[in-house]
Amino acid sequence: MVPRIAIAVFAVVSVLLVNLGDAAAQKQGGTLRIYHRDNPPSASPHEESTVSVTQPFMALFNNLVLFDQTKPLNSMDTIVADLATGWSWDAGKTKLTFKLREGVRWHDGKPFTAKDVQCTWHALIGKDQEEFNRNPRKVWYHNLQQVATGGDHEATFHLGHPQPSFLMLLASGFSPVYPCHVSQKDMRTKPVGTGPFKFVELNRNVSIKLVRNPDYWKKGKPHLDAIEMRIIESRSTRILAFVSGEFDMTFDRDITIPLLKDVKAQAPKAVCQLSPTNVSTNLAVNAAAPPFDNPKIRQAMALALDRKAFIDILEGGEAHMGGAMLPGPEGQWALPPEELAKLPGYGADTEKNLAAARALMAELGYGPNKPLRVKVSVRNISIYRDPAVILIDQLKKIHIAAELEPIDTTVWYAKVQRRDYSVSLNLTGVPVDDPDVNLVENYTCKSERNYTQYCNPEVDKLIFAQSKEFDLAKRRQMVWEVERKLALDVARPIIFHNMRATCWHPHLKGVVLHTNSIYNNWRLEDVWLDR
Repeated sequence: MVPRIAIAVFAVVSVLLVNLGDAAAQKQGGTLRIYHRDNPPSASPHEESTVSVTQPFMALFNNLVLFDQTKPLNSMDTIVADLATGWSWDAGKTKLTFKLREGVRWHDGKPFTAKDVQCTWHALIGKDQEEFNRNPRKVWYHNLQQVATGGDHEATFHLGHPQPSFLMLLASGFSPVYPCHVSQKDMRTKPVGTGPFKFVELNRNVSIKLVRNPDYWKKGKPHLDAIEMRIIESRSTRILAFVSGEFDMTFDRDITIPLLKDVKAQAPKAVCQLSPTNVSTNLAVNAAAPPFDNPKIRQAMALALDRKAFIDILEGGEAHMGGAMLPGPEGQWALPPEELAKLPGYGADTEKNLAAARALMAELGYGPNKPLRVKVSVRNISIYRDPAVILIDQLKKIHIAAELEPIDTTVWYAKVQRRDYSVSLNLTGVPVDDPDVNLVENYTCKSERNYTQYCNPEVDKLIFAQSKEFDLAKRRQMVWEVERKLALDVARPIIFHNMRATCWHPHLKGVVLHTNSIYNNWRLEDVWLDR
């Protein structure tokens, strides 16, 4: 196990190395080689919910505003202009107006205008005739009524009520501006953006290729000529390829804590940064699928979770327990540890929890001679499969006989969105550390991303009420009340919050990882190769 202090020092040294690299003279040219862990379901960030899409394709696009790519912690204070040159609120805080850059062109040569902004967000909220095939973040914009244009270079977002976090939604890697003149179908396979790189190909099971946009509106950027990602589903194979020098960089946060020591032993000069991901490993149970519509079974499953065992086995003891929101110090909304310990199933007495779980199962007629047989559906990549094996072992202790059902990434999100599963070991990533993203997207009744079909009108009311609150202390108390209710309702029990490392060879310069999200730092216009 890598000691916690050693990890912290190691991460700081990594950041210092990055900064020293940035201070040197930047070089133009070269191809950045990164391995990819699986097949992206498409190339359209607005329709997908995985870093398997934002890492390769965020570099094709621009946002109106963006989390600063050079600062590790995403916050309201790190939001910078992108396709917008500036923004302002009206006196009532319900109209947000953006002044837009002039002279920007899409990769196919057509001019970018305010109409593109309007088309993008009208498609997201269902006002556009051509809607997205999947729209996982439609619920983000529940408060957006329309986007009005003021000529070619001004767009105003009209909200139903003041919403302090709204600008943060627009800064995510999942919030690019799309072109009006390109169909959503084409954006899935032949995306057109205004970003630093242009799409070449997505060859399923093989590779993804992007090339430098010579007409990028930021003069002198990007520094790279191209980005090539090769798809390698076997983690051991792809890590061996990295340490041998075949790739400049690993896939983001692909290195687990147990693997980190091996990587550093085999590639001692590699720069590796360990940090939170804002991705939780959790138990998702489809409450509409019998017998899991019985809350006692869900309560028993939640009580059976030995979170410490997961963390010790998979994370070398270094991951964090938490509720729905990202734990501190990076997370700004997490329940205090003393409050977290009071939630059902979080106590240290695992035997007491197991006894209570077995009693609930016995009450429903299950026992050693009559186990409940289930399939545990998982996305077919190691970060899902590995914890699922531990889950299956823990469920045996309460007379649930579970079988692993691996599902390919290309169909995984469609499967869970249509609730075509009973039990899942799931990973839930949060692009922005704010309740208006996490709680709204994952726990409100009408959200596409509410994979468990959890619906509590009282919780919905509280979630939407906190969204309007400008007093930070009051808003945090409201969020904590939601956390307590989610735990009592067994909405989607959080097992742990992941810690992972990303590694790159020292000739790659300008890399800055974001420490409270894995989704927002892949513009890659500032990175360069020194070799």
